[in-house]
Formats: sequence, structure tokens, C-alpha cells
Amino acid sequence: MSAFTAIIVRDITLAFRAGGGALQAVTFFALTALVFSLAIGPDITLLSKLAGPVLWTGALLSTLVSLDRVFQADFEDGSLDVIFETSAVLEFSILAKVLAHWISTCLPLIIATPILGILLNLQPATYGPLVLSLLIGTPGLALLGAFAASLSVSLPRANVLVSIIVGPLYAPALIFGVGAAQAGSLTDSHFAPNLMLAGAVTLFSLIIAPFAAAAALRLNLS
Repeated sequence: MSAFTAIIVRDITLAFRAGGGALQAVTFFALTALVFSLAIGPDITLLSKLAGPVLWTGALLSTLVSLDRVFQADFEDGSLDVIFETSAVLEFSILAKVLAHWISTCLPLIIATPILGILLNLQPATYGPLVLSLLIGTPGLALLGAFAASLSVSLPRANVLVSIIVGPLYAPALIFGVGAAQAGSLTDSHFAPNLMLAGAVTLFSLIIAPFAAAAALRLNLS
């Protein structure tokens, strides 16, 4: 087994153990959808219109609250030092951790989206575009989140700082992701451009985030 695969398997295993981040993220996602549905009230038409944006926002917030688990736990138990010292290419190790975080946190959120869509009276035509926009947009969230987490890895209880750093970076993915979901449900011509822009955010993050995160980790661990 390669080091890249070993990191992915290890992080996913830890995420789904008791006390891991996967269950908490899905629970937070469900609670977000429930709170919004209660706040909107019995207006079914309004609830249906806001279902896509609410679910995208819930997925973003659920990803945000789990970012401290990307590097922090490994930093505290010394595993991050081992990865740092033994990685031939640190950026590949960071990509492995980001992929594991996406599989264990973002993918369960995407799987739960159709179920929570029923609670929010999500229209059948919206399911496909919404899930597709999440599949394309959430890897960008994981990559940008890893960069923010790497900046504060040596600081205890830095959740608020990570949120402040990553909040503005998440805005384009949220805007284009929601735009694609909404346009797709209406068979609007803006669906493809919004989806491509969401993909562009993910591709840009894939190019920049691993190198930026590696530089931040070298600064924090040196």
C-alpha cells in the first residue's frame, strides 16, 4: 500500500470511529435543515424555493465545523510530524488528507441531501442539479478548508480563526453552487455556466491549496 493510500484509509477509518467527525457533520447538516424548515414555517412554496440554498449552506457549514479535524488531531498526537518528516512530496500527503476528509465528511452530506430535501419540500427537478453542484463544488470547500486549517494548526482551539480565514474563500463556491442548483431546477440557460464556474473554483483550489497548505505546515512545524 502506498503512503498516499495509507493516509486516506487511516483518516477515513478514524473519521467513522466513535468520536470521529463524519457522524457529527451529518448530524449538524440535518439540524441545519431542520432549523431552517422550522424558521420558515408552514409556507410550503417559500420552503420549496429556499430548499436548494438552505441545503448548500448547510453542507458548507457542516464542512466548516469539521475543518479542525484535518490536521489538528494529527498535530496533537504527533502523527503530523511523522507525515511531515517521511513525505517525499508533502503536497501529495496533503491531497490524501483532503480526499479522506471529503470522502468521510462531504460525501455523506451529499448522500443525505435527497433525504433532507423531503423535509424541505425540495422539488423533484432540483435533486439532480443540486447533487451535481455539490459533487463538483464541495471538493473545493475541502481544499480551501485544508489551507485554512494548516495556517492555524499550531494554535489550540482555532476554530473561530479558521472560520474567519475560510469564510470569504467559500463565497464563490457557494454563489456558483447555489446558482447552478437553482438554474438547473428551472432548466435555465445559466445552469451550465454556474456549474462550470463552481468547477473552476474547485480546479483553482486543487492547483493552489496543496502548495499553500504545505508552505503553512512547513512554517508551523519547522
